[in-house]
Amino acid sequence: MMSSLSTISLLLLSLLWAVISVDASFQPLPLPILMSGPHSFAFNSTENGFYTGVSGGTILKYTPEEGFVVFAHITESSSSLLCYGLQEPISSRRCGRPAGIALNEVTGDLYVADALLGLHVVSPAGGLAVKIADGVDGNPFESLNGLDVDPTTGIVYFTSLSSRFTAYQMHLVMFLDDETGKLYKYDPSTKVVTVLMEGLGGAAGVTVSSDGSFVLVSQFTKYNIIRYWIKGPKAGSSEDFSNSPSHLHPSSIRRIGSTGNFWISAVQRVTNQTAVAKVDSNGEVLQRIYMPLYYDFLTEVNEFHGSLYFGSLTERYVGLETF
Repeated sequence: MMSSLSTISLLLLSLLWAVISVDASFQPLPLPILMSGPHSFAFNSTENGFYTGVSGGTILKYTPEEGFVVFAHITESSSSLLCYGLQEPISSRRCGRPAGIALNEVTGDLYVADALLGLHVVSPAGGLAVKIADGVDGNPFESLNGLDVDPTTGIVYFTSLSSRFTAYQMHLVMFLDDETGKLYKYDPSTKVVTVLMEGLGGAAGVTVSSDGSFVLVSQFTKYNIIRYWIKGPKAGSSEDFSNSPSHLHPSSIRRIGSTGNFWISAVQRVTNQTAVAKVDSNGEVLQRIYMPLYYDFLTEVNEFHGSLYFGSLTERYVGLETF
């Protein structure tokens, strides 16, 4: 484990000057007019496309044949043009703001962690999302962010950045070193939400390993990633998966299909410079990519069929890098 920690510590430090660049083949997939902020991606292998949530509470579906089409809405208000005219967080309270998103490829259900309005599910037919929960044990969710579905069980794991502040008060989370983030579990078979971990510092991203043995959670304000064991002799326990000695905040972390590898994105606190890296389940660095400064507020990097997809809080396009 110590060699793994050292490797990823060097990774996070070296990301600031990594020499591999996405400039040469980086291309935008423009969103429909008025829409922005493709936060996260869920890939549909059957249709060779993906889903993404944008500001205004809309879920878009993309296929190479049709481009972007409206697939679902978080609230009934989300279909109103007003939701795209209002500024966040006003629009988010009324219309929704999808953050983490993932597909159960067995059932076709699409799960969405809305930043302010709770955990939702969208049927394979699309339409209006169904709210699963807006809190647990009498405590409301304040700032949901990351979400993933266990490919082996269909269980949903999701995170909250903080239990005191909303996603739009991230400056307070960082300034006060808030440690009230949580890791949650939702079991569709029992329809019960439980808290797995508390006391997390800006729990931003979450992903499940391809074999379903553990979950990785990125702590934005603590500069590290936590591994929570689901199966095996360590089940129910957690440990550090990585630590960063610099001012790099890990945001998202996503599983790469069944390869056993992950993409990590990180943000430099002072310059807002972003960078990403591919690592395996032992923390070995497989690839580093430098992100250009013109791509603002990176939220996620995800891989599908040999291409990288880049999400953002503010951009009006999905970034695409094809190998």
